[in-house]
Amino acid sequence: LVQLVESGGGSVQAGGSLRLSCAVSDPNYCNYDMAWHRQAPGKEREFVSGIDADGSRNYTDSVKGRFTISQDNAKTTMYLQMNSLKPEDTAVYYCHAGRPRFLTAVCDLGANSWGQGTQVTVSS
Repeated sequence: LVQLVESGGGSVQAGGSLRLSCAVSDPNYCNYDMAWHRQAPGKEREFVSGIDADGSRNYTDSVKGRFTISQDNAKTTMYLQMNSLKPEDTAVYYCHAGRPRFLTAVCDLGANSWGQGTQVTVSS
């Protein structure tokens, strides 16, 4: 079904930038709503940013004005451009495939899928 692989994480000083990538393999062309979530040590996983099948974007308040979500035209790669990074942004970042546009049994099986995560560390 759908496979998600994150990359681009690393260590950066406060105020710096990183760009995360999520390679999306969707062999059944289900066209899932996509999102980035993150989980800091000792905390619950939280929503960061999402982009739905129509291209609409949304962000959690703490990253508005600093992060930008995007995807390529073929929707094979999703990106998260992170600027003005803060120590509180330190977390493992995960890409997520949510609801598919094409509501078939096969596509439904791939819904709510997660990548393996990529570590982002921001030092003060």
